Amino acid sequence: MKTSLNTAASGLTRRRFLGTTAGTALVVAAGTPGGLRAAEPLKVAGIYTVPVEQQWVSRIHKAAGIAQDRGDIAYVFSENVSNTDYARVMREYAEQGYQLIIGEVFAVEQEAREVAAEYPDIAFLMGSSFKQDDALPNFAVFDNYIQDASYLTGIIAGSMTETANIGMVGGFPIPEVNRLMHAFMAGAREMNPDISFQVSFIGSWFDPPKAKETAFAMIENGADMLYAERFGVSDAAQEKGILAIGNVIDTQADYPDTVVASAIWHFEPTLDKAIAEVQAGTFKAADYGVYSFMQEGGCSIAPLGTFEGKVPQAAMDLVKQRTDEIMSGAYVVEINDEEPKSS
Repeated sequence: MKTSLNTAASGLTRRRFLGTTAGTALVVAAGTPGGLRAAEPLKVAGIYTVPVEQQWVSRIHKAAGIAQDRGDIAYVFSENVSNTDYARVMREYAEQGYQLIIGEVFAVEQEAREVAAEYPDIAFLMGSSFKQDDALPNFAVFDNYIQDASYLTGIIAGSMTETANIGMVGGFPIPEVNRLMHAFMAGAREMNPDISFQVSFIGSWFDPPKAKETAFAMIENGADMLYAERFGVSDAAQEKGILAIGNVIDTQADYPDTVVASAIWHFEPTLDKAIAEVQAGTFKAADYGVYSFMQEGGCSIAPLGTFEGKVPQAAMDLVKQRTDEIMSGAYVVEINDEEPKSS
């Protein structure tokens, strides 16, 4: 268990201790709401199985920090919570009177839903591979449905690979990863239908050395473009002098000669919807995945930064065309949750 704590109000830099829950999961204060408000801020707790610096969780954490800065919520969180401890930490936050509990329950679906059933007056918004259950009205689900942005970055990748060989390194072959890979592959094939893909999963959400070694093997096998679903992949690309596409967060500043583009997840629309529903007393079992769609402001392509003007114009024209069509509803990116395979 990590022993340092982040405060959302100061980004991911300043840390302070607030205590532990039964000596394991750390509870973290995330700043204080500013200004006077007519109503008390909503008490929100986040429970994460990885560090808040990890790509996926960092987007949830960032959105919660923004909501707190507005004064809408009072936010605390626990990071590095093991799967065996997850249900216990949920109960502890529920017993402490938190009104909305957010997190990710991909590995503890049944246990998490059992806890939610014990606290029907508390709202739970959880990252999940499964859908909502109307019989559990206080448990809503979400996932990062950013296939729109992933598809657009695939167009860029397909235009810049010279070997027509793209390596793709993911964490686990679960729907939230699979759909982004498939969308990326579809975008790349828009530029070159003959592109081949090397696909591998490292069996971890946070193992940069393993992701890096997997990427090295793909480069040895001819890949000159990498899809960096996990940390560590862009490091391999940088060391070998090839290009990469980022996922969920923007790492272009860290890899200015390597990361061409990134599909960014914006969790703010998802969280803001949940906050409004809890405040209005109308929170219910629902699938919040739609709020990650580009039409809802839930995803975008990061600025190209140092690669501005270096991507072939034909690709940028198609990106612009497809973006407009996605926003208008004229083009719908396919959602394919099946495990992608190498070609």
